[in-house]
Amino acid sequence: MKFGVVIFPGSNCDHDMIYAFRNILEQEVISLWHKDRSLQNVDGVLLPGGFSFGDYLRSGALARFSPIMSEIIDFANDGGFVFGVCNGFQILCESGLLPGTLLHNSNRKFICKNTYIIPDAKNTHLTHHLDSIPLKIPIAHGEGRYYAPGDTLAEMRRNGQILFRYSDGNGVVSQETNPNGSVENIAGICNSRKNVYGMMPHPERAVDEDLGNTDGVMIFNSIIKMLK
Repeated sequence: MKFGVVIFPGSNCDHDMIYAFRNILEQEVISLWHKDRSLQNVDGVLLPGGFSFGDYLRSGALARFSPIMSEIIDFANDGGFVFGVCNGFQILCESGLLPGTLLHNSNRKFICKNTYIIPDAKNTHLTHHLDSIPLKIPIAHGEGRYYAPGDTLAEMRRNGQILFRYSDGNGVVSQETNPNGSVENIAGICNSRKNVYGMMPHPERAVDEDLGNTDGVMIFNSIIKMLK
């Protein structure tokens, strides 16, 4: 399959994503610059983490207006697979492709550490082939506190749009296991059509045995199996 990794000024996880899909998962990967006007017939679009445009104004707010985003919005509206991680998640929320927003962490500090997340929704590209066990996936963000109004959250729960919740190593979800203050411990979501996905934790940083953690491979394998 062919995946396109979008690079914005300030992206710093683009090569991590490329390495994960090209070297670990053995997929075809191309780089897409933010000013490109073509997605080059990719099967899926990947928006990596980083600090697009220096996170000026608000994380993802400026990247949302990059020329390639018009192509990505059309691609998503036609049912194409789009996945954003960390800053990529923020960009998708800013563009209106995903509901809700990402606010400053409740402690107002940048957080970089391993966390555990437990799958919530079942019938999605990211979770369909996962067992109901916690995955150890690192986070690295200052604006990762997911928020959506109560009526939006209720609709998301009904539609199975909540992908992951922060938990402990046993899968227990509690306020103590919430690293950033996200509403309902939400770590990842999708749209109602289940073709646009976003999550704050970095599965691309958990794919190599040399790093002692390959839990991210399970998420990416689920994506590839579902797309095939």
